[in-house]
Amino acid sequence: MGIRYYAYAVDADQADRALADPRAFISSDPLADAWGMKPHAAVSVASFEQTVPERDMLYLDKAWRGLQVLTGPRSGAGAARPAYRMFEGKVEMCGDGWIPWYRALAPAQVHEVAQDLGDLQREVAAVGLRRIGASGVNLSYAVDYLDRATRFVRRLAADGRGMAYMIG
Repeated sequence: MGIRYYAYAVDADQADRALADPRAFISSDPLADAWGMKPHAAVSVASFEQTVPERDMLYLDKAWRGLQVLTGPRSGAGAARPAYRMFEGKVEMCGDGWIPWYRALAPAQVHEVAQDLGDLQREVAAVGLRRIGASGVNLSYAVDYLDRATRFVRRLAADGRGMAYMIG
């Protein structure tokens, strides 16, 4: 199946709780939410229409790694972009699977991320993907999801909401 990215909106009055325990704000079956399936069903038909409203959930499929590359430190040196907070995370591989990465962002952090993703969109439009060298990651696939991520965090920022995310 692969490692995927899911984010859920968190109301401002729940931000401190989300920062302390981001897992509590992630669905027990986020793939079902994203693909329009019955949660926890052994067999289900996917509608491929997200069941959670877009203002409340972001699904980035497997584009999270490319978005990490686009927003992270260049060549391991220098600082990451503010938007990296939204994609940062290292899934821990173990046995036959992995341990997901969880994080939450407060409303103020979401606001910074939204501004930076807008800047990144403009940079990509102006110079393409040349700024990133060879990364071993399909960056054009990631850029397809950059617009979704930007729209999501802009809505959250406008509503004064935070978010919790899982890479796993």
